[in-house]
Amino acid sequence: MSAGTGSTAVTTSRGLVLGGGGVAGIAWELGLLAGLADAGVDLTGADTLVGTSAGSVVATLVATGVPLAEAYEAQLEPPERSTELGAPFDIDELQAAAMAAMRESGGDRQRFRAAIGATALAAPTVAEPVRREIIAARLPVHDWPARDLRIVAVDAVSGREAVFTRVSGVGLVDAVAASCAVPGVWPPVTIGERRYIDGGLPRSPTRTSPPGAQPSLCSPR
Repeated sequence: MSAGTGSTAVTTSRGLVLGGGGVAGIAWELGLLAGLADAGVDLTGADTLVGTSAGSVVATLVATGVPLAEAYEAQLEPPERSTELGAPFDIDELQAAAMAAMRESGGDRQRFRAAIGATALAAPTVAEPVRREIIAARLPVHDWPARDLRIVAVDAVSGREAVFTRVSGVGLVDAVAASCAVPGVWPPVTIGERRYIDGGLPRSPTRTSPPGAQPSLCSPR
């Protein structure tokens, strides 16, 4: 409360919340942020950065100080120079698995995520180390920044949401790899004794923002 005025001082913080979308989502989000910055609206100074799936890559690039222009230009590299790896998958099978999980869960989100996790654990994919190398190549900086960066993933067995931060004791590359582990496409990521999958399974990433934070931008999934 301010002295002599009887008024209460209110402190607010801003959160930048970035969702999924695959490799295209990374390019879209970086293009949007770069375009807004060029127009005089720089959102990269948000107090809290929350990233899920593709958004975990973009949030990490921002939080570790990679210039937006540099990160965006990297998305324009010709395919033959890309370190990305294509993954064959059957979209009909994935959709059928999702529908089955919805019926099995009875509308319970955690049960739904656990059912999808079971599908992910059983799916044939590339080896974890191969996928980790791809994620590492996306990130010029592999150490957690001092900024409030939160990476969202899902426990593949329990279906519980996990939020990794610099105090979680989890490597940054592993946290991002877990958040980007699309079920049925990429391997679940082993962290300790648990395995994790894409954090973009049904739940709004804004719920991972700190109390009182005003989201400055929430990207759609």
